[in-house]
Amino acid sequence: MKMKFLEIIEEKEIGAVPIRVKVRSLSPEQAIGSPEDRDYPLVKGRERLLEAEVLGSRGQAFTDTPGHFFGTLKEVALLQLTENRSRAVFIATLNALMCHLGLAEKTIHCKDASPPLCALQLVEHIQGKFGSPRIAMIGFQPRMAEALAKHFALRVTDLDEDNIGKTKCGALIQGPEETLRNLAWCDLALVTGSTVANGTVDELPAGKPTLFFGVTVAGPAILLGLDRYCPYGS
Repeated sequence: MKMKFLEIIEEKEIGAVPIRVKVRSLSPEQAIGSPEDRDYPLVKGRERLLEAEVLGSRGQAFTDTPGHFFGTLKEVALLQLTENRSRAVFIATLNALMCHLGLAEKTIHCKDASPPLCALQLVEHIQGKFGSPRIAMIGFQPRMAEALAKHFALRVTDLDEDNIGKTKCGALIQGPEETLRNLAWCDLALVTGSTVANGTVDELPAGKPTLFFGVTVAGPAILLGLDRYCPYGS
């Protein structure tokens, strides 16, 4: 992604231009509005959304280590992506830039009543594209898990220790040590885009049909040719 990011800003001749990249951390209300359910990681405070603005376009990325950044596109492109915070800044900025160039869409998180509708539509999307697969969800999304558990064999792993070992939304939430076992079992991996920002995407084996979901992976999905689901973002 870093190589392709650099190629884009060099091709457009904007890397050396003193474009300022403003990155801010959104409150839960700014990020997701006021959904009826309050069990989302954003609402609980487990994760936050970083939002970058580049040339009037916005892009977001989930992170567990929010912070602020002020610099040029070239400086973002050359960040050392060894920590969650720097990866989130990089990806939020990449998403904003890709949106500005018309190369990516749905780079802003949906709000209010949209998450339940997104989950219901996900069931139809999977049935139409994959049939009746066994699904390994990587990253617990409550409304999606709730909808999927009614129609598919579902296993879920998550990093949040408050979720692990509990049955929520009709699914047992397992720890990350079960991820590889679940991926070997499943027909379809349903993976949160947050794995790109927290670095765990590198641990996922290749060769299994995989569908990424969410705003974080908007730009990366285009650059890396990933299958992405995010119908209600903006």
